[in-house]
Amino acid sequence: MLTRGEEVVIYDNLSRPGTEKNLEWLRAQHGECAFRMITADVRDFETLRWAVREAEVIVHLAAQVAVTTSVADPRTDFEVNALGTFNVLEAARLSGRNPIVLYASTNKVYGGMEDVAIVEEATRYRYRDLPWGVPETQPLDFHSPYGNSKGAGDQYVRDYFRIYGLPTVVFRQSCIYGPHQQGMEDQGWVAWFIIAAVTGRPITIYGDGKQVRDVLFIDDLLDVYDAAVARIDVAAGQVYNIGGGPQNTLAVWAEFGPTLERLLGRPIPVSYGDWRPGDQRVYISDIRKAGRELGWAPRVGVEEGIRRLYEWVVKEYGIRST
Repeated sequence: MLTRGEEVVIYDNLSRPGTEKNLEWLRAQHGECAFRMITADVRDFETLRWAVREAEVIVHLAAQVAVTTSVADPRTDFEVNALGTFNVLEAARLSGRNPIVLYASTNKVYGGMEDVAIVEEATRYRYRDLPWGVPETQPLDFHSPYGNSKGAGDQYVRDYFRIYGLPTVVFRQSCIYGPHQQGMEDQGWVAWFIIAAVTGRPITIYGDGKQVRDVLFIDDLLDVYDAAVARIDVAAGQVYNIGGGPQNTLAVWAEFGPTLERLLGRPIPVSYGDWRPGDQRVYISDIRKAGRELGWAPRVGVEEGIRRLYEWVVKEYGIRST
């Protein structure tokens, strides 16, 4: 967006470690005048309402993003994710401009999916009966405070279209990765494993490392956001499962570990811990609805995407000598 001439406002409390570095990069890359920065919190309704008063498109990404943090501090998780999303919707509604609202939801709204049959293979788990992955018709089953807070936001976003006619779109996103992602152990696992491996930090695998996720490169996520805005007459009020789909899957460590070791040129020591609450053995998005309605499909494959992220991490952090 910064290169297309739109007037961009970034609203962020900069609480996530590394966000200030990304902000500095944006300023260096595009200049001080390319966007307006408002350092504030989505829990601050009056400031938020003022910030979006002239918005035509709101991309709501602000969140508490870690299941583990939500378990430790469920009140903050609720206030940021559920109340924060409500604040965004109310600010949009009260602006009187009927802006498009895109909401980054999560696959965690489907819970552990214990009723879905899983087959264990040598390096991964797979669905027995879902060759295309999980469709949007999968029953919701909020699990963990994080699942509840994001799920509440998910449903509020849908309902603001039905009740108020606000053109909202819900994206139930799988694992998004790419350059400038400040991955942490609790969230952003693809970036975190690469950063930890490059810098020599300890890596803990929770579970057996064979759990599978479909991964989506950041450029492809931005493309589907653009597609939804361009086709808002179709997308308004809809929910889309968004991820890499069956063609872009990765076992968390049983497959990613060897790939990362090849890139790094040495073995990577890891330790193992217990499964995390609500962790799905498999999650793969059925992305066919987005393909049909938005004309979208991922273009960056897993191998290429991981290579791009690895090269950025090496440039950003440098490889620690061993």
